[in-house]
Amino acid sequence: MANKIKTIGVLTSGGDAPGMNAAIRAVVRSAINRGMKVKGIMRGYAGLLQEEIVDMQSSSVSDIIHRGGTILYTARCMEFTTLEGQEKGAEICKKHGIDGMVVIGGDGSFRGAGKLSALGVNTIGIPGTIDLDIACTEYTIGFDTAVNTAMEAIDKVRDTSTSHERCSIIEVMGRHAGYIALWCGFANGAEDILLPERYDGDEQILINHIIENRKIGKKHHIIINAEGIGHSASMARRIEAATGIETRATILGHMQRGGIPTCKDRVYASIMGAKAVELLAEGKSNRVVAYKNGEYTDFDIQEALAMEKDIPEDQYDISKLLTR
Repeated sequence: MANKIKTIGVLTSGGDAPGMNAAIRAVVRSAINRGMKVKGIMRGYAGLLQEEIVDMQSSSVSDIIHRGGTILYTARCMEFTTLEGQEKGAEICKKHGIDGMVVIGGDGSFRGAGKLSALGVNTIGIPGTIDLDIACTEYTIGFDTAVNTAMEAIDKVRDTSTSHERCSIIEVMGRHAGYIALWCGFANGAEDILLPERYDGDEQILINHIIENRKIGKKHHIIINAEGIGHSASMARRIEAATGIETRATILGHMQRGGIPTCKDRVYASIMGAKAVELLAEGKSNRVVAYKNGEYTDFDIQEALAMEKDIPEDQYDISKLLTR
């Protein structure tokens, strides 16, 4: 191969997700196994521009697979959205001998990866986001842990909601994507599920549903509300005023990002990390590792970013059926 990759950089960017450490571990050990050097870039693209770059050995990633978050830390970087910042990042990579890069993150991180690739740094993306909102892949690292964390918390809220015969609005993460809300709606047996992709803002439907359920003896009413809809506290006040039923809002927030990654997140992250190194070893660039139709594959970054993803209509219809 004319341009054999000798040194790989790895960074995590955007929101953290459980399983990122497993992906980092796989990248480091797979690369070293292939005779490559590995450099860890701290704090994402912001750390790249500040040259926060450290050498990594196999021992650098010992005892991290079970840890949430990311040992490389993460940050958002507005400077890297500019051409000047991107060119500076590519020059820093060359200065440190980094001729291949693995970027673990979501859509915004992949846009940066595409820019690095265009500037001559072979770059591969790994989908790491709890929102499950990257269209080219059926799975994103962190989703399984996040949705299980939310599910367990909602079960606990349900217990106290039943004891006090309350209505509870529980807000889960998902600014533009309702997958956590949808899955929790199924798993927690919610009475209503509000998704950014589907909710039309008609609170009267919720109010009618609560009143109807109370008439047939239902002791609680759980509404799963996605972050993209938000305003859970004010919604709770309006529902209580309209129904006369005590209504409380609980916002789960960033607890969904943390915690011990599940087996699924560890395994998928490990395989995706190894696949990313494999692609770089083959001389590939500007690709995103994906899981599609039961197989690990890869897509062109621009092609992946152009894809659109929506809540599956059949799943949404079933969720509505089961909440009645």
